[in-house]
Order: sequence, then structure tokens, then C-alpha cells
Amino acid sequence: MALRHAVLAALLDGEHSGYQLAKAFDVGVANFWHALPQQLYAELARLEKDGQVTGRQVVQETRPNKRLFTVTDAGLDELKQFAASASKPSFIRDDLLVKVQAADRIGTGPVIEQLEERASVAAAKIGLFGKLLRKMRGEMDEEEFLRRGERIGPYLTCLRGLAFEEDNRAWCLRIAAVLRERQPDRAQL
Repeated sequence: MALRHAVLAALLDGEHSGYQLAKAFDVGVANFWHALPQQLYAELARLEKDGQVTGRQVVQETRPNKRLFTVTDAGLDELKQFAASASKPSFIRDDLLVKVQAADRIGTGPVIEQLEERASVAAAKIGLFGKLLRKMRGEMDEEEFLRRGERIGPYLTCLRGLAFEEDNRAWCLRIAAVLRERQPDRAQL
């Protein structure tokens, strides 16, 4: 998957400025695709040049002008082609796992601290995903929303993000406890 597909998918709900798109990535899309704001702005420019999004200038009196972007028919066709192509298997690439693998040779103290910090970050993300999911479904309970919700894709990806963070938190806490128990005389190396 290229960043362009994630940007096109994020723009399906209507017009967004680059700033709004960056916020959307930060809150929802980041659970499956990470991009820095400057990468998003550069991709928007490429997509506009390729005719897959269209932008319009909005004049603001008290703030700088902004550009709002929407997906064009060509962009929607690009997403359809992308959706029809085979997906690659996912994989984990995580520097913390390298540290855990080496922990019994390099000392567990710093690794335990980093596992606990990662668990704390995951807990915060769990809270954010919970709020976002509640906001998306409004007055409906989850099962009703899954059956009848108007725009289900963002909800489903947030469910995946929530499950990932819950599992991530549980794993980090478990591994930190295992490493702590294995320390000689309970003293960190």
C-alpha cells in the first residue's frame, strides 16, 4: 500500500484541509498507517497533480487561507483498483522486540522501563479509540451500528486499532513482569 491510498481513503468522508487530514491520520488512520504532516502535504500535492484529488482555496479573514481537498472520480477509481489487488501479509518491525530478544544478555532494567512505558501509551490509545468508537456510533450500540451504521469502514479500522493496543498493552505488561521476576535478587541489571 502506498501513502496515496491511505490519503484517498481518509478523504472519502468529504473535504479536508491538509491540517484536518493530519488530524484524521493522528487519531484514526495512524492505527494502520503512519505519516508525518509534511508527507501528507506532499502526497496531497502529488494526488492533485495526478488528478486524483481536487483542491480549492478558501479565503479566511483572520487566519491564513487554506486549501480543501476532495477525491475525484479518478481517485475513487484508483482506490477501487487498489482494493481489488492482493494484499500483502502484515509483519512486525519493532525496535522494542529487538531489545526484548537481547534483554537477558544486555540487562533487563531499561527494557522493563520501556515495556511499561509502551503499555502506558497503549492504555492511552485504548481510551482514545473507545471515545472515537462511541462518537462514531452515536446513540447506537455496537452491534446495531455494525449492522446499520452509515459509514462502517472507519469504525472497523478503529476496532482493529483498539484490539491491537489492548493486545500490545497486555503483552508489554506480561513481558515486563516475566523479566522482572527473572532478575537475580530482584535487582535490575
